[in-house]
Amino acid sequence: MARPGLSFSHMGFFVHDLSLMEAFYTRVLEFTVTDRGPLMGPNGPMSLVFLSRDPDEHHQIVLISGRPDSLAFNPINQISFKADSLATLKAMHRRLQEAGSRDVIPVTHGNAISVYALDPEGNRIEMYIDTPWYVEQPIRVPVDLALEDEALMSVVEAHAQGLPGFRLRATWRAEMARRMGIG
Repeated sequence: MARPGLSFSHMGFFVHDLSLMEAFYTRVLEFTVTDRGPLMGPNGPMSLVFLSRDPDEHHQIVLISGRPDSLAFNPINQISFKADSLATLKAMHRRLQEAGSRDVIPVTHGNAISVYALDPEGNRIEMYIDTPWYVEQPIRVPVDLALEDEALMSVVEAHAQGLPGFRLRATWRAEMARRMGIG
């Protein structure tokens, strides 16, 4: 159950090299181009590429030409994707490494296991799975995804148990539902 009224749907971001970014998101992250085309923007014409991994969603990401060359820093902190399993997360870790992505870093947050990497234009992407536990955030500790699944989960749980706020995710979720007025 989610809070009624709104749910997160998609995001769009400006890019320098539309073809390079389209290739990364379609080949490495397996998005499908659902549409593309020009649009007049406030600073002139733009090209848009719509991408999705879900046939129920026309687009989950929109790549838009026209990212300024002179930004003091990258305003995108991260773009996160929830994996459906630890096996998928490990496969994406290998895929990012094989694609030559920069800064491919597997970590645990106690409440999740994540793989961070940079896309071709330096936007940080995160792929993650939730764990059955909650711990207070922020926490980020490197993990070895080469471990067998059971061993990896044991290491993550042992670490999480020593962190502030450790409890089952279901307990934390029930607390959040009450706070959000939906529990």
